[in-house]
Amino acid sequence: MKWSKTFIFTLREAPNDAELVSHKLLARGGFIRKIAPGIFVYQDLALRVLRKIESVIRKEMNRYATEILMPMVQPKELWEETNRWSEVSELLKFKNRADQMFCLGGTHEEVVTDVVRSDVRSYRDLPKFLYQIQTKYRDEIRPRYGLMRAREFIMKDAYSFDTTQEEAFKSYDHMFEAYNNIFKKLGLDYRSVTADAGNIGGTKTQEFQVLAEAGEDQLLVAGDLAYNVEIAPLDYKGSASDEAPKAVEEFATPGLKTIEDLSVSLNLPKENLVKTLFLKDDDGKPLCVLLRGSDELNAVKLKNLMKLANPPQMMSDDEVRQLTGASPGSCGPQGLKVAIYMDHHLKGMNNFVVGANKDGFHMKNVCPNRDFKPTAIGDVRLAKEGDVAPNGEKYKAYKGIEVGHIFYLGTKYSEAMKASYLDKNGRSQWIEMGCYGIGVTRTLQAAIEQNHDENGIIWPQEIAPYHVHLCVLDPKDEGLMKFAEGIEMQLEEKGYDVLLDDRDERPGIKFKDADLLGFPIRLNIGKKGFEAGEIDLVVRKTKEQIKLRPQDSFDKIMGLLK
Repeated sequence: MKWSKTFIFTLREAPNDAELVSHKLLARGGFIRKIAPGIFVYQDLALRVLRKIESVIRKEMNRYATEILMPMVQPKELWEETNRWSEVSELLKFKNRADQMFCLGGTHEEVVTDVVRSDVRSYRDLPKFLYQIQTKYRDEIRPRYGLMRAREFIMKDAYSFDTTQEEAFKSYDHMFEAYNNIFKKLGLDYRSVTADAGNIGGTKTQEFQVLAEAGEDQLLVAGDLAYNVEIAPLDYKGSASDEAPKAVEEFATPGLKTIEDLSVSLNLPKENLVKTLFLKDDDGKPLCVLLRGSDELNAVKLKNLMKLANPPQMMSDDEVRQLTGASPGSCGPQGLKVAIYMDHHLKGMNNFVVGANKDGFHMKNVCPNRDFKPTAIGDVRLAKEGDVAPNGEKYKAYKGIEVGHIFYLGTKYSEAMKASYLDKNGRSQWIEMGCYGIGVTRTLQAAIEQNHDENGIIWPQEIAPYHVHLCVLDPKDEGLMKFAEGIEMQLEEKGYDVLLDDRDERPGIKFKDADLLGFPIRLNIGKKGFEAGEIDLVVRKTKEQIKLRPQDSFDKIMGLLK
């Protein structure tokens, strides 16, 4: 493909709203153009990458699933069956001229369940595995980072339908294998990590994270265990305190409102103090959480312990005062008529130092089960690097960009939407489901975030828009163009994509654009060198420069690409 026939327009400077390197390079390389916050045009280079990512996905998915295409516009009635019409805040809702309510599909669980329940009747009709690659829309409050957190995006989502949980787990394992194959073939450095299911639901779930410093997700890895920090479990067997319960004492702590202040004043390590936090659930019902003073709360773990739909939110200072009679920092669990959740690192301990529920005062020797009754004890602490995982190894921290997520849903959607089948005994059973997503556009940008240098993108060969960049430095010379076109034709016959830069531009501009666009191999073809029997080959990833005879260039390129 000649550059003059493409729609490639590079920029010297990135837009002001581009924060991540990958977003800047996508904009500068002319891959995308923003038309509204979180909404982009995928120009020809980006579309070539997207199609290659989709091709890798399809080859793996077609081993297990049938491709369909579901509508982006979805009726309100389907979402009301699962109660998600009011629960999911990212839905963009609208009315048609007949005053009927619809939304733009941010996900397709309701639609695909409706499709399957309409046709599946018997156990003989199962299992079924359906997938699509479709545009989605989620009404992000603050879209940013280009394609990382866009409102409109392209996603592959798949859904499995099975008769039993055992069979559903087999489908889940098939997808786990397929996802690993996909991200390996895409040439990405990634990790599969156990994660929280969020509002999709389900009890078994894993994320696929591309490792990158700009990643928004915090990952913790310990040997063969890998978790999103939001659910990373901590190893703690528990131990009873040797210290007998003592009489409660109130003491003045004027001006001491933080654990740090109290630690210094009492000359006690923060882990020997107890932190009292106040939160509220989705219904606004207050609750109390107790942690060691050195620990931080993990709201997702608390949500899972309480079996809530969403993580509880912190109460305001005024709400805490109304509940306890004291300001935050002077509060404790004693005397409260609310649910109290205690981190398991406090289990078996006595004689807590906590707030007295009176401004400027604290209490010593407050004991669980004597002075207050914990509603539940569990792992609600935020894990961090260096903590011990359940396998006994210490966690190491990474940053990641989530590009894939797989869920075992069970019967959450099939029960809500009455999707059933008749088993061998003629009894009606709910269909077991799984859900599996890959962010196609997000994967494109994540690949750049992981593969770039100070000069531009370094595409993995598997998804590069073009494999070879032919820079003709004197495009008006018929002999040079004839040679370049011959190389282009030979490579394309072998299945490789070639961009021939036939622009009438200075060599420096062509070289800068070539580094910016980042195709794996570049051949610099200049008149003087060509007449002297020499041309330059540049490997983008290593920056290696190789002098070649023109007649050897095709074989050398083929050797490098293979």
